Amino acid sequence: MAQQHSTPRSPQPEWLTLTDLGRLYGISAMHCGRLLHQAGLRDGDGEPTARALQAGCAASPPARRHGQQAFWHRSNCREAFEAAGLVTVQRATLVQQWANLLSALTEGSPSISTSAAQMAEEMPTELVEPVNHQLRELGCSFQVSAAGGRNAKASPPRHRRQAGPAQSRRRRDDRGSARPDGRL
Repeated sequence: MAQQHSTPRSPQPEWLTLTDLGRLYGISAMHCGRLLHQAGLRDGDGEPTARALQAGCAASPPARRHGQQAFWHRSNCREAFEAAGLVTVQRATLVQQWANLLSALTEGSPSISTSAAQMAEEMPTELVEPVNHQLRELGCSFQVSAAGGRNAKASPPRHRRQAGPAQSRRRRDDRGSARPDGRL
């Protein structure tokens, strides 16, 4: 029996249309094209510039017919989008999820034994700054330390006011975790 060899396929293609490239950053193809133009990678007619072609940011079919478009390299174009302050939707989702998790852990729950500081030790280092920013926007006092991320300690929450017994009971009642007998 003959073995068939197949080349491994990348889960994410590197060469994309403007539409697909824009989707990575949560923007339209038109906005994507404007950013590439501002970065000097696309000309006023929507064609890749010589600089884009030389840098490997774009590839244009040799004899383009009506409807055919240039393809843009996901990794090589990243700098243009990051310069405009954009991050991929996947990264933005990760930042939001980490911030929500750490904020919830800061509030505490009788059924969860992990602290926000312990969980922050598992966060990838490159997410520390954007997660801290998102935590501030959420009004959470917890911040991951600047050393941040994996193998780092998190700073404890600052200016955290302790709730009195009546307030704690109300919070537990609101979230449905009060004991049936009414004890704290």
